[in-house]
Amino acid sequence: MQRRNNIIVLLLMFLGTTLFAQNKADDIVGYYYTEDPFSGEGSQTYIYKVQDGTYQGKVCWVENKAKEHFLGLVFLKNLTFNAPKNEWQHGEIKYPGKKGTYEMYMKFVDKKKLKVRGYWQISLLGKSMYWYKEEKQR
Repeated sequence: MQRRNNIIVLLLMFLGTTLFAQNKADDIVGYYYTEDPFSGEGSQTYIYKVQDGTYQGKVCWVENKAKEHFLGLVFLKNLTFNAPKNEWQHGEIKYPGKKGTYEMYMKFVDKKKLKVRGYWQISLLGKSMYWYKEEKQR
């Protein structure tokens, strides 16, 4: 009887940990405001979870009306959550309007500030940006 109770407790602990990690991974879902590091123009990105469990991001608002053709563009793909590191990694990011695709990872600096690091082959050869979580779409 004691052994059976121990197994049940272990299963409940495993399920609780799995559910907690699932919720933590989904913390990234939402709208983010950022400024273009080259032009200084503002835009908003929506990050969402896709059917295979990875995360993607698309442009949902642009400050510069001449860039409205980027609306709906999925420029961020294949992010997966690494619970021990508490970051989303192994993603691919394409800078809208530029050639090339870069590896990337994301990590919250605080509840509303997300560090986005895009790089070529190694993280040292890259650029960091900060995106700010917003409550709703602009």
